[in-house]
Amino acid sequence: MNARQLCVWLLFCLGCQAAQALTFSTVILDAGHGGKDGGAVWNGLVEKRLCLDTTQRLERLLKARGLRVIMTRSSDRFVELSDRARIANRYSKSVFVSVHFNASRKTSISGMEVFYRSTRGRTLAASVLRSMDRRVTGLNRGLFRRNFKVLRSTLMPAVVVECGYLSNKTEARRCATPAHRQALAEAIAAGIMAARG
Repeated sequence: MNARQLCVWLLFCLGCQAAQALTFSTVILDAGHGGKDGGAVWNGLVEKRLCLDTTQRLERLLKARGLRVIMTRSSDRFVELSDRARIANRYSKSVFVSVHFNASRKTSISGMEVFYRSTRGRTLAASVLRSMDRRVTGLNRGLFRRNFKVLRSTLMPAVVVECGYLSNKTEARRCATPAHRQALAEAIAAGIMAARG
């Protein structure tokens, strides 16, 4: 490849990256579960509480970066999945980020995963997981395309972030600490910001 071909290739790659960058000014944050739905309960931890705490930390970080943040729930209350999507769909130029913690009967499993459905959702998912992989202790289990209700029913780029497995004792101990949840929030925030290009 000569110098001219290299320049053309680099310009093409930069164009691809620019095309993939997302344009948004609002982030819809969805703290998983809530109220009568506790989510995963393992090793003395209740998922809904960790989801809300991490999401509230994330809310503060994103607001400090000048983004408008809408929470689907700000307290321990139950919100139907269809209502979460309905809240999100009120806002244009937005992205949707649902925060969860995972569990499995196979307690050796650990790590972080991000789920998406659309092409633009994959762009956001990849950016968030890349940031988590760099900044947070834990295994990167990868990106997965899924047809979850909140991904299927939202109109904007949307992801579900699984922050770790509460069924794994080592990971549960990490997730129980405010410092780790702060690190998760900072990593997710950085990933969201990086997706803007």
